[in-house]
Amino acid sequence: RHTRCSRDWSSDVCSSDLIVGTEIVSPTVGRELTSKGLWATVLSLIGILAYIAFRFQFSFAVGAVIATIHDLLVTLAFLAFFQYDLTLNVIAAILTVTGYSTNDTIVIFDRVRENMRSMRRDSLSDIINAAINQTLGRTVLTAGTTLLSAIALFLFGGEVLRGFAFTMIVGVITGTYSSVFVAAAIVTFWRQKRTTLADSSSAAPAAAPARKVKARKAQAS
Repeated sequence: RHTRCSRDWSSDVCSSDLIVGTEIVSPTVGRELTSKGLWATVLSLIGILAYIAFRFQFSFAVGAVIATIHDLLVTLAFLAFFQYDLTLNVIAAILTVTGYSTNDTIVIFDRVRENMRSMRRDSLSDIINAAINQTLGRTVLTAGTTLLSAIALFLFGGEVLRGFAFTMIVGVITGTYSSVFVAAAIVTFWRQKRTTLADSSSAAPAAAPARKVKARKAQAS
């Protein structure tokens, strides 16, 4: 509890009878803030998974969600290392980073989907590599301008916006990295794994008649 009083300039004595303002901070507020922030992040990840699975494919949704979780974990690790409190500004920055990273990932996935129609004879790795190269200029320019704005807020925004700006700086860097290197790699691994499993399951029934023919020939001989 903080109590402020007015100064009597005639006697130069501060009277404690006049209470200008009172501020009370409870530990319950911190627990509620943390709980609401976690629920907001979880619900946003579920929404991202559902939207990308409906708009693109489930493998794309898995890649985007894993990349977003990577961004959140790295950002939270930096916040804990530099001892920033989980305030409303920081939670708002975390949710902003989630949307920013997802938007950057969707731009790349949209180009991958277009290339899958025009580059049907190429492998999936070549298609994703071409999509990343085609959107790399846009990614660098967008991340660069956002990063400059976040750095300006961190340097000149004052103590109130310092946690928000720091979270944005870390989130923009990790979001750009994960959109290019994590999300696309997860999609490639997921689809190649499914292709391998599908080939092995289709090869098993075909091998069964061949074994029966060999067994019949062995019995006849």
